[in-house]
Amino acid sequence: MATRKILGYRRENGAVGVRNHVIILPVDDISNAACEAVANNIKGTLAIPHAYGRLQFGEDLELHFRTIIGTGANANVAAVIVIGIEAGWTKKIVDGIAKTGKPVFGFSIEGKGDIRTIADASYKAKEYVQWASELQRTECDLRELYISVKCGESDTTTGLSSCPTVGNVIDKHCADGGTASFGETSELTGAEHIVAAKAANEEVRKEFFAMFEDYTKLVFDQKTNDLSESQPTKGNIAGGLTTIEEKALGNVEKLGKKTKFIGCLPPAVAPTKSGLWFMDTSSAAAEAVTLWAASGAVIHLFPTGQGNVIGHPIEPVIKLTGNPKTMATMSEHIDVDVSKILQGEMTIDEAGDALLDMIVRTANGRHTAAEALGHREFAMTKLYRSA
Repeated sequence: MATRKILGYRRENGAVGVRNHVIILPVDDISNAACEAVANNIKGTLAIPHAYGRLQFGEDLELHFRTIIGTGANANVAAVIVIGIEAGWTKKIVDGIAKTGKPVFGFSIEGKGDIRTIADASYKAKEYVQWASELQRTECDLRELYISVKCGESDTTTGLSSCPTVGNVIDKHCADGGTASFGETSELTGAEHIVAAKAANEEVRKEFFAMFEDYTKLVFDQKTNDLSESQPTKGNIAGGLTTIEEKALGNVEKLGKKTKFIGCLPPAVAPTKSGLWFMDTSSAAAEAVTLWAASGAVIHLFPTGQGNVIGHPIEPVIKLTGNPKTMATMSEHIDVDVSKILQGEMTIDEAGDALLDMIVRTANGRHTAAEALGHREFAMTKLYRSA
């Protein structure tokens, strides 16, 4: 495949982004109001409220920090304002983001109150948004983009058309030296042996099985082996997928035919080199995309059958479908129509090229359907109860 070019934002650490957000990032749930007030004051900024960040501990707290720091560190973000109730955790997140070299400044509410904090943060946000507005896109290679993939509201068309289309792109992107990641640990159930066979070596295979078996143990530790109404969902069943195994066999088509995955990542951890990676993620769309964005992914590919409306605040979500009914009833949510595959009028390879063209257009600034419709789903993954 000839290397495609894009116009992206080269960040201070060399990473390439496709958006230029200035975000107002709360450390914790009780700082959401201040962040939203700053974003209301300063146009061109984006607040990202969330529900957690108080009295978490252990690995749950570490995942929280990785997610918040990773969101600010993402190459789609030009600059960051961090607001927290306490100074200590605010500084921890500021210091983590600052390692990228991008502008970041933190404000804590204790000892000042909301009004003073909002005023001080608004002045700094204005400075950042004006600075970011002068940054210019430069020519970059498409292979420099880190792409994540996940499907949602799958049906019988998904595994036969839209997921193989993504797999075709993964093969082409990784063969060209690109980086990509798949996950959805629960939705690999019944096809885990197929995924394991795609591991680059025995060490990676063992890492994958360790993560998959940890998920299986979680299910059985809850004294249940029944995932009804969760896996598969009612939407999956309505679309003809009656078991998790059927769903998984379509899901793994996103991995491509030729590509081996070279490593396994905990949630919200960045890949260390180019290639395809497995990340241990939830199968819930908003949670999973949030974890990938926190790991540095700058574009997400999202095949859907029955129709899913997911978006994300900082990582553009490109949705594609092979279901002509969904294309007719939910066209405003779909960026790439590959329904001609099942009508015999388009090959998987042609569909893959069409999706690659849409990735280039999105990287160059085209708003995805989710962006145009204002979908900014941001969902933190919580591992267990807080103290």
